[in-house]
Amino acid sequence: MRLVSIALAALLVLSADAARAQSADGVKGIDEAWTAAAKKGDVEAIVALYAPDAVYFPPDAFELRGTAAIRKSYADWFGAMTITDAKFDSTYSTSGDVSIGFGTATVTMQPKGGGAAQTVTVRVTEVAKKVGGKWKYVVDHASAPMSPGPSSK
Repeated sequence: MRLVSIALAALLVLSADAARAQSADGVKGIDEAWTAAAKKGDVEAIVALYAPDAVYFPPDAFELRGTAAIRKSYADWFGAMTITDAKFDSTYSTSGDVSIGFGTATVTMQPKGGGAAQTVTVRVTEVAKKVGGKWKYVVDHASAPMSPGPSSK
């Protein structure tokens, strides 16, 4: 019984340390949680990373406002694709209750209807703030570079 009590106490301390580390990470911690949830196809875990009034600019749409619109976007995406890998290569800065991140994200996805896997790299810019003591995206912008236009020659 004593061994079980010690094990439970250690688990509580480790859990509290992990929660403190995530809360100190700002956007970086949210990006890590996003990666884990995307690989599981967990729409609700993704939506939980956004503030209720967040603005999301996905690569395939102009602007989505609020978690209902964000939820639909991810549900559609995860309904069509299985995310097999996701990585952020970003620079992060946090000051007080505001955190920013910018860089690139690379996602590999397998179409659920069949076909070859696709790997896409997009530019990302994210702003997060603490909402109820937890870091949440308030702006999440992902964009693909435009291809060069026709030559003027």
